[in-house]
Formats: sequence, structure tokens, C-alpha cells
Amino acid sequence: MSKHPAPDHPPAEPVSARIRARIEAAGARFHANDNIADFIHDGELDELQAEVQAKLAGVLESMVIDTSSDHNTQDTARRVAKMYLREIFHGRYRAAPPVTEFPNIERLNELMIVGPIRVRSACSHHLCPIMGRVWVGVLPNEHSNLIGLSKYVRLIEWIMSRPQIQEEAVSQVADLLQDKLQPDGVAIVMEADHFCMHWRGVKDLDAKMTSSVMRGAFLHDATLRREFLALMQKRD
Repeated sequence: MSKHPAPDHPPAEPVSARIRARIEAAGARFHANDNIADFIHDGELDELQAEVQAKLAGVLESMVIDTSSDHNTQDTARRVAKMYLREIFHGRYRAAPPVTEFPNIERLNELMIVGPIRVRSACSHHLCPIMGRVWVGVLPNEHSNLIGLSKYVRLIEWIMSRPQIQEEAVSQVADLLQDKLQPDGVAIVMEADHFCMHWRGVKDLDAKMTSSVMRGAFLHDATLRREFLALMQKRD
């Protein structure tokens, strides 16, 4: 007879394992810059935050930080867990912000430019901040949807609030706006400071990265592309 009988109740499965199982069963991707809100049930984000908090407490312990007597770090694990899930990476865990689209009644078909929009993100390699600006160019057609200026900010902030690399972030913004607006063309330009260079590594404080994505008419019409870039620079 075993000296250690099985417990009456097996240990509860971590909420992260339940969410992961749903994602894998659906055959969906869950990279750092993917949104997984559809797979998180009511109340599970609170559970996930508690799980992350417990693991961060272990990280601090492994870094030989005495959180029991150091008043500055006693609550750090909770603060960081909340920051990651509810604030800087909320674009992974929340559904897209509601956006009211309205028809192009006046059949506008001239170049529209929005920006610069201040954005904040984080590098998925080191989780260091990415701070920059985004410009958007849209060429609507008579069948396009239109959205208000603040909605561009909300949608872009939702995409940027995930760990990622800049090149993929601008591509995701272009995909989202193309899907929402159905225009003849979308152009995205992003210029940003990367703290994985400023803070660590070569510690170059001046280097910036600029990346762009051109879709539809902006990709095929050099004159339109030049007009967008020239007007963008005037707004800088």
C-alpha cells in the first residue's frame, strides 16, 4: 500500500494552460504580437494576472532580491503583472476597440493623411520600450468606409500594445486599416526609438528606425507615394 495516497483533489490546471489548449485546438497562432482575446473567458484575465504575478515573484527571488524586507520591491511582482496584461500589452488580451464606420456619401477620392500619432510598444526580443510616431495615408474610393480621427489613434494603439518588432507592427496596422476602410490604397510610415539600442547593447542614443508599408495605389503609383511622403514631411 502506498505511503502517499493520492490527494482528494488534483491540483488545478493553470489558467494559461487552459487558454493555450483552446488556441491550439482552434489551430490559431499565438505569437507575441497576436491578439488572443477570443480565447479568454470571463474572469480568466484576473486569474492570468495572478499566475503571472506568482511567476514574477519567482523571477525576483532567482535574481536574489529580498522582496520580503525590501520595501521598494515587496509589491513589484503584482505591479509588473498588472502592467503587462492590463496596460503595455493589453492589445494581446483585449478585443479590438469599437469603431463606428460610416459610408463615403460624398464619394471622396483624394489623399487623406493622419499623423503623426505618438505610439508606444515593446521589442519582443528584450521587452524594451519602442517609442515613436506613425503617419497614415489613405486613398478612399466611393465604396470605402470612413472613420473619425480618434479611431485611427485607438486602432493603432491597440496594435502597438503588444511585444513585437517594428516591421511587423506597421504591416499589422496596414492590414487592419485596409480591412476596416476598404480603400484603394493604404500607406503607413513609422519612425521610432528602440531602447534595446539606447538602454543596452551598443547604447546608441541617437539611432532611430524608420519603416514603411505601401498597399494598393501607394505601391503602384509613384506620384501618389511621393505626394504622401512630401505632405508627411511637412507635418513633421
